[in-house]
Amino acid sequence: MAEILCSGKKIMLDKEGFMTNYEDWDDSVAEIIAKREGIEHLSKKQKEIIKYLRFYYRKHKNFPILGRVCKNTKQRGKCVDLQFTNPEKAWKIAGLPKIDGVHFVSHDGGNHFIMEDYC
Repeated sequence: MAEILCSGKKIMLDKEGFMTNYEDWDDSVAEIIAKREGIEHLSKKQKEIIKYLRFYYRKHKNFPILGRVCKNTKQRGKCVDLQFTNPEKAWKIAGLPKIDGVHFVSHDGGNHFIMEDYC
């Protein structure tokens, strides 16, 4: 477990950098996690993706089909790849918990990621 401090509040992360309490998230927390993930400042398009991920998770408790993210944020196809490279990075920044049995892998050296089940 790790923790980050944001506005005097301790935010707990698991060993992989996912938030352990979804409700602790806000825009300030997102910026801190983004920096941990190598993104200095979140753009408007990145924030739209993150907010949609949170909306979808709140409703379905799962990761959305990536094409749906782009359609619902009115961005070009593969927008998550374009904005974050790895969709898992967007998931972390959105403050969402790790989904058991799912991870993203790249088969081309890190340019494109796909979701895979694992045991």
